Amino acid sequence: MNQESPLPNPGDAGQTDGVHPLIEAPALDRLLRRQTPVVLLDVRWHLGGPPGIESYRKGHLPGAVFVDLDQDVAGPPGPGGRHPLPDPAAFESAMRRAGVSGDSLVVVYDDADSTSAARVWWSLRYFGHERVRVLDGGYRAWTEAGHPVSTTEPEVKPGDFVASPGRLPVLDAEGAAELATAGVLLDARAAERYRGELEPVDPVAGHIPGARNAPTSGNVGVDGRFLPPELLRERFAQLGATDALDVGAYCGSGVTAAHEILALNLAGIPAALYVGSWSNWVTDPSNPIATGDG
Repeated sequence: MNQESPLPNPGDAGQTDGVHPLIEAPALDRLLRRQTPVVLLDVRWHLGGPPGIESYRKGHLPGAVFVDLDQDVAGPPGPGGRHPLPDPAAFESAMRRAGVSGDSLVVVYDDADSTSAARVWWSLRYFGHERVRVLDGGYRAWTEAGHPVSTTEPEVKPGDFVASPGRLPVLDAEGAAELATAGVLLDARAAERYRGELEPVDPVAGHIPGARNAPTSGNVGVDGRFLPPELLRERFAQLGATDALDVGAYCGSGVTAAHEILALNLAGIPAALYVGSWSNWVTDPSNPIATGDG
């Protein structure tokens, strides 16, 4: 399998360096009230929708810094996909501007379902920062709990974060094709995109042959919060994904697939991310394309 780094052991899933991947709004509020140093990153982002900065300016968690998913967390779109891995120096600079240092506890959030927050969680971990958590339920969970919001953009002391890439496993097109037959490759897009009935973004519809459809919407409840680990394990087991097999995930451009990686992590199943995803796969006309449910 063509990967930049090996799949981690099952024991590596869940907590990393003693830090659970998720944090609930009340627990975060307690940390902030105790003035525990926390770097808050607002990464609200909408595919084809209004810029996330507009939501940030209307209200955000006090002290939060806006991070642009397109500009700060991904490289320029091209043959590598719509959201390829950023250059390590560029990502390092973006995180330093946001105040991230080597010892920072970072909490990332988006609107509600953690789709874009998970990509920042994954990226920080890929580049070597373990102390990062996702606010489960996002901005909606925070405001529904009655916690304060702000429209003030904080003054940020630059951090000293050093990007050390390759700390999580990734797939390229060759590795994804191999995993679809030798292991389990999950397609995190909506079912109609997987089947090739609808493709609103990329020039070709369908999926990687052998991939199994696991829309990320199934990882969360109606409130946008992740399902309990036991339900996630049950869901993925029904798709054949367990910690006994090599598992990977892809989507349209590597954003929602990072959400799948986080859900798999919560279920105790280590997995590799095909960062280029479908937007990279279709740039090579020799890559096969499947449609329908198979």
